[in-house]
Parts: sequence; structure tokens; C-alpha cells
Amino acid sequence: MNAHVKRKLLDTTTYEPAGQHSGQPLALPLRDSRAELAAQFIPAGARVLDLSATPTLERLLPYGCSYQPGDATAGDDFPAKAAAKSDIVVMLGTLEQVADVEDLFTHLRFAKQDVVLSYCATDLGSKRAGFANHLSFYDLARLFDRYGFRIECTTPVSPSEMLMRLTPTDRLKPVTSCSVAVVSCGDDDTFGDRLGAHMINALLPGEADVHHLNFRTLDEAREQYDLVVLGTGNSLFQPLLSGDVLDVIGRGKSSIGIFGTQYRELIPRQALDRVIERLDTWYARSEDDVLLYGRGRNNVVHLGDWLIDQFPLSRPFENEPLHIGPETGVELPLDRIIKIIQSHRQVHSARLAPLLCALTSADYAAYEEAATPSGRFRSMLIDIFGRSYPDKEVFMVDRDAVTRYKARVHRNVAKVGERIDSLLRNVAVASA
Repeated sequence: MNAHVKRKLLDTTTYEPAGQHSGQPLALPLRDSRAELAAQFIPAGARVLDLSATPTLERLLPYGCSYQPGDATAGDDFPAKAAAKSDIVVMLGTLEQVADVEDLFTHLRFAKQDVVLSYCATDLGSKRAGFANHLSFYDLARLFDRYGFRIECTTPVSPSEMLMRLTPTDRLKPVTSCSVAVVSCGDDDTFGDRLGAHMINALLPGEADVHHLNFRTLDEAREQYDLVVLGTGNSLFQPLLSGDVLDVIGRGKSSIGIFGTQYRELIPRQALDRVIERLDTWYARSEDDVLLYGRGRNNVVHLGDWLIDQFPLSRPFENEPLHIGPETGVELPLDRIIKIIQSHRQVHSARLAPLLCALTSADYAAYEEAATPSGRFRSMLIDIFGRSYPDKEVFMVDRDAVTRYKARVHRNVAKVGERIDSLLRNVAVASA
């Protein structure tokens, strides 16, 4: 590499301000705004190889960083071993001094580390005497792309200089944006509905554009989605089985259902069959759901009540029984509600999700059905314990059974996430 400017390799000596031991006033180093900005691009604990024109970065690095100076303009003396052992290679005021930038980036490509560099591009009126090369932003972009780097972020140092962080493209997973409609079967303000929204958000890919709907806002649905998710673990029942639901499901290139059923005597069987037939997969909340509506179908899977994944197994300490009524509104933060429920040894609940939460900690529990029994409590208890208990009757919680159920549901939830990824990948490939 023939550089116009040759610099000796910097040693690893610790630089002391003048007068440190002489009794003279400290000579503070001059401020280097470029190095200050570069330090903002570097995480704590990083191993930094500094190939900069001036060694001012070391004193500005965040906590825990190790520092190694080097030389990027010294031809065959490029510190390849040091670069391979670093986390970030820094080049401030360096690239302009390198005549053979292709050779430099060949070394950087094999090092496969992030690069923080500054450059005075010709677009900024920076074609100066003494520079070994004169590149525009377009030239830089082509150079980075040719050697497998992508610009991660940038910031201006001055009107004529830009600071950039580059990332090797082989570290980057291709990201394809996707649109997902999540249709809640509930009121969106209950304990269970809010937890269900958290569950589905956690399973969707980070690049998903998520449109949350409920049965009052179906008219706001967009023309098309890559995926429609019907339900967030709550219950589908007769008033919700409308043509509008089928219409929204039909707007998805793929679709899944995550719901249970209740008030089954009132459910029009044909209406529910049409919904299930439109879904790629129905993840049913209970075994009752599978036996009643999924028998003989290959797109029906017994998921279990996935909200149990939100409740850690815990030990209670409050002896006073906790009574949870049928009110729907929830004002406290969800984590606070979980802690309150799990602190009591005995819990009586008229709501399904709080009872499920209590089963992960309480010694004794009881439930209270509505005037017209929904069937949800019975289905959940059979899933967990293999039997149901009478309404309003306190029963002893079998902790081992709860642990087994929780572990099984946790594995099933992971499979739901895998299925979502698979469906969206297939949609992306079909659209390519």
C-alpha cells in the first residue's frame, strides 16, 4: 500500500499530561470533537484498534474498553492480527491518506469487524491538496458494498467531514417488512386481554408492522395483510362469529387463530366451522375445544392457555384470602397485579386469567362462574389437573400438575412462534 503519508506504528505507552510529576500546571490536551463523536459510536467493554491519524481517542473511550493503536497506511504492516482480535476498528482522518483503499478494505474485510471512520467526501467540497484519494459518497458506498460493509449510522463532524460506522454484511440477517393484523376477541382492557397482546407482540418478528383490531374496529382493517392473527388467547363466542370476521381473515395471505371457546351451547356450529376452515392453523386453548370443534381436522392444535407463560412459579406469603370479582377494567400495571395475586395462599376468582395466575403460586383456589356458565373454568381445570372442581368450592392446588402444564404450554408457545416465522417467510418468497 503506497501511502502519501507514512506514520510509525504507535506504541502502547500510556500518555501522561505534561507536568504530571514535575509540579508544573497540567497541560490539558486539546479538544478533539471528531474523537468525541467517534466515542459515542463505541460500546462499553469493546476492544478498540485505533488506526487514526492522531491518538486522541483513548482518553475518550467508554468504561471497560481496551485500546490498541496501529497503522493503516503502512503497506504490508497492516495490523491484521490486532484487527482480527478487536471488536471495532477506528480510522479518524486516515482514509483520505491511503492511496490504495482497495488493499485497505481487503484487510478490513478479512478482519470482519465493525469500522468507525471519518471521511471528507468530495460532495462536501473537500477535495484538498495532500489527500491521497478523492471519493464522493457514491464512491464510498460502492467501495463499502464491494467489500461487504453496510453503513450502519452516520453523523456530521463538520460541514466538510462525515463520521460513519460500518457493519460487515455477513452479520446482518436480511429483513423483509411484513404487515400483521391482530384481531382481539376481547375488550382490550381486561387483565387477560392485555397479557394476550403482550404475548403476540413478543412472538411477531421485529420487522412486522402490527395493526391491532377488535370486533368493534373491524371496519378499520386494511386491504391486505401478510398474516392475520385471530385472537390473543381469549374466547370466541356467538356474537363474534360474523361475516366481518371472515372478511378480515380473507385479507391475509396467511392466517392463524389463537383462541378458545365459551358459551358453546349458543355457538352456531357452521359459523365456527367456516372460521376454522379459513385458518392455516387454529391453536386451541383447551382440549375441549379440540374435541368439540377440531376432531378430524389437520389444522387444529391444542396449545393450552398461553397466558401461563406470563406467570412465574412462585411461593405465596399472605394468609388472608384474595377475592377477585368479575369487573373488567384493570388500572394497576400488569406486573403489579401478578405480584398481588401470587402473594396470597388462597385466591377466589370470578375471572379466568387471574385464576390461572393464582394456580402458579397459591395453595388453595376457587372460582366463581357467571349466572350463565361459560365453560371456560371447567376446560382449563381439566387441562391442568385432569379434572374439574365445583363452582365456589375451595380446592387444593396440585403444584406438580401446574408445573407440568406450564412446561408443556411453554414448548407449545415456542412452536407458535416458529409457525409464524415460517408463514411469513413463505409469504415473502411467494411475493419475491
